[in-house]
Amino acid sequence: MRTVFGGDEVHDAVTRALDAIARGDTPPERRVYDFKEDAGRRQRDGSLGAGEPRSEVAAVALAPEVACMANTPGGGSLIVGISDSGEPQGTSLDADWLQLRLYQLLDRQITTVVTEHDVCGARVLVVRSPGAVSPVRCKGRVQWRVGDQCQEIDSATWQQRRAEGWGYDWSEQASDVPATAARPAAIAIARTFLKEAGDERTRDLGDIDTPDLLRRLGAATVDGMLTNAGAIAFAGRTTPALDYLRRPAAGADSEERVNLPHSSLLEELAAVFTTARAYNPETHIERGLVIGRVRALPERALREAIVNGVAHREWTDPGATTVEHIGSTLRVTSPGGFYGGVTPANILTHPSKSRNASLTALLALLGIAERQGIGVDRMYGDMLRLGHPLPTIEEADGNRVLVVLAGDRPDEAWMAWLRAIGPAAADDLRVLMSLHRLVHRWWTDATDLQPYLQITGPEAEQVIDRMRLLQFDGRSVVFPLDGVPASRGVVLGVTDHAWGALQGLGQDAGRPRPDPDRDAVASSYAEHFGRISTTELASIVGAHATNVGANLRRLEAEGMLAPSRANRRGPGFYYRWVGGEA
Repeated sequence: MRTVFGGDEVHDAVTRALDAIARGDTPPERRVYDFKEDAGRRQRDGSLGAGEPRSEVAAVALAPEVACMANTPGGGSLIVGISDSGEPQGTSLDADWLQLRLYQLLDRQITTVVTEHDVCGARVLVVRSPGAVSPVRCKGRVQWRVGDQCQEIDSATWQQRRAEGWGYDWSEQASDVPATAARPAAIAIARTFLKEAGDERTRDLGDIDTPDLLRRLGAATVDGMLTNAGAIAFAGRTTPALDYLRRPAAGADSEERVNLPHSSLLEELAAVFTTARAYNPETHIERGLVIGRVRALPERALREAIVNGVAHREWTDPGATTVEHIGSTLRVTSPGGFYGGVTPANILTHPSKSRNASLTALLALLGIAERQGIGVDRMYGDMLRLGHPLPTIEEADGNRVLVVLAGDRPDEAWMAWLRAIGPAAADDLRVLMSLHRLVHRWWTDATDLQPYLQITGPEAEQVIDRMRLLQFDGRSVVFPLDGVPASRGVVLGVTDHAWGALQGLGQDAGRPRPDPDRDAVASSYAEHFGRISTTELASIVGAHATNVGANLRRLEAEGMLAPSRANRRGPGFYYRWVGGEA
């Protein structure tokens, strides 16, 4: 039974076209798809050659057509390897290479899904272009599909048409699966999730009858059909949506795998949550007279990473979202690149958008996804509060999103240090991230924090002001460095008192925290600001200026620094950063 593509106009149209060609019939109207020959096979004399797996000619010819389909409401597909008249010719193009090359040629604006098919013995590729959320340009032009042709449209008109309501959410469309096909196990899991969430606004949903529950969750239509989101969540598909693999260490044999074909997404999520929790050990931490328990990976962050991997993925890709749980590290790889203008450089501050808004809302109602678009913030905060590295969230090959949570034994000294400073340090994510950066880097300012926190310059200045108010045992945690040119503004260092307290807590916890390497501190500071003086370095590391000159001279000998004046004397002498010069 097909459950994932019910109500998908593009998929259905492509299926009908391929079936018609296989029967020898004339393909139906080509409004949401088109046939394209492999341009790399066409020889100068007009004959067809063998073609190449990585034909740049073919990719360049397809790029504007892919953009055109993406700019069309609901997107569309190109069937590569079939002539305009409907004759199966075949293609030698490598599907994975083509997917990546199209992503590159279109300036990373759109992620396609490329699948292989056999039509009358000919290998063809279906290139699916999901509908774009902003106009995709190719060679400076914006085109979209009008009837069975691509026509140019200006960006303002495109944006206006989209604003007028032709935005398309595939997960919201009605599927061909009746609500009665919802699996009883999935319904039971949904009720459990609702009760565990403890949300007063949705608590009553756990006790209503199944038809009403599905409708209230937005999983079923008034006509008694599951939406695509509902079909995925409650009925499932023939292939797994999740593939979880547990290994005790990198390269070790697997201990457990969760791979459940013919199951609903909710059943898969419940099974993965349970298994991942079993392999996420607890550590007992003393907090005064109270002994608390903390897991190697924060459970909320772990679940958020997994849920994000199914909520925001590209569901037209038949592959599974993979979850690799290796030691105390979680790697979640989901089909489909970033969506709606999100990049690694703005993921903390960009307005939340999902290519599957209805599915995301359904998971939020169940309490297993964040409804306010703050899930990534919480992953960052939960990881940092335990002293773990920041999450890694990046795009892989243009058609996958990779999330990595690297956990370990919680840093008890760091946790105690934050508690002593108070809620202003632990509850404000920007301050928390800035403190984490400061104790690893030993200096920071607004220009350093702006890209790190993904905020504007004035917002970064506000964070600097809030950090200057922090206290540990009634004494400041940070201080403005000496020797900084007045034109640069405030550059902060960590006070000897605060740093000494953190080191002392580390000794008590059996986790010593050494001072940072002075050469490394000087190098990072000089590279950022383009200069450094002995006064500045001495202020950072809490030493006398005469005791840090050797560090700067060593960096000079290594070709990283150069003196601002030949005699190396007099007020205002400093070293220039030249490490990046060829």
